[in-house]
Amino acid sequence: MFGGRALDRLNQMLDEAISGTFEERNYDETRLSRLESRWKHYLGTSVLTEENLRQEKEKIKGLVSDISHQTRTPMTNLKMYAALLEENLKAETRMDSREESLEMIGEIIRQTEKMEFLIQSLSKMSRLETDLVEVRPKFRELSGLLEEAAAGVRQRAMKKQIDIRNTYTGNGEACYDLKWTKEALENILDNAVKYSPRKAEIILSVTEYEMYAAVSVKDFGRGIKEEDMPKIFGRFYRAEEVQQEEGVGIGLYLARQILKKENGYIKVKSAPGEGSEFILYLPRNKC
Repeated sequence: MFGGRALDRLNQMLDEAISGTFEERNYDETRLSRLESRWKHYLGTSVLTEENLRQEKEKIKGLVSDISHQTRTPMTNLKMYAALLEENLKAETRMDSREESLEMIGEIIRQTEKMEFLIQSLSKMSRLETDLVEVRPKFRELSGLLEEAAAGVRQRAMKKQIDIRNTYTGNGEACYDLKWTKEALENILDNAVKYSPRKAEIILSVTEYEMYAAVSVKDFGRGIKEEDMPKIFGRFYRAEEVQQEEGVGIGLYLARQILKKENGYIKVKSAPGEGSEFILYLPRNKC
């Protein structure tokens, strides 16, 4: 059906496209058949699309880097000056509006920390979505992951007199990236602390299956409505009854994205008034 030369040219075009060296100008359309010409245009468009995607990715990478860099210094300065002003006000005994001023300083600090958290979360989200972050899972013991994640939220838990009880005493392994999986588990634990009553308990445990290690975070807080269950892992989603709580609705979304990049997944069991159990499944059979 096709001549040998035509087939050779088609194969050569495809080989060059696969290797990334294809250029339309290397082929004179007047010497090509209709099929070869269409093949050339298709490959040329594909190369152009690939280049556009690469450029867009570089732009996003630069934007995320700029946001992170440009906001770091003013955030640090805001916190520093607010802390200094707070110390000065505490030392001043003759100021009539001292207590009111201290409350205002406290609110400045709180709002600054909230903004800093939001920017950090948005930066992490952007990096994960655009594959600017390389998740590098490898086989590691699970005990270290649980201990580090629990330590990261223990101070917040202590403020509410909440006990984080780690029941895992094994030495099993799973395939995960320590930094990012710790981030995911901390997000889940942080939510458990946030939505649990004072003096409550959070249970951290592991069930080891053949293919997965299931890391469980169980709380005894307010629970989640059935109609909200499919929505809680969406970006910026917050149920109506928790709108007054601190948070921006990114933690669960980030946790799911991280687990997905490690070939794992996350599930939730919950009912209103009965608490929630989030289970992170980490691969055990391959990395």
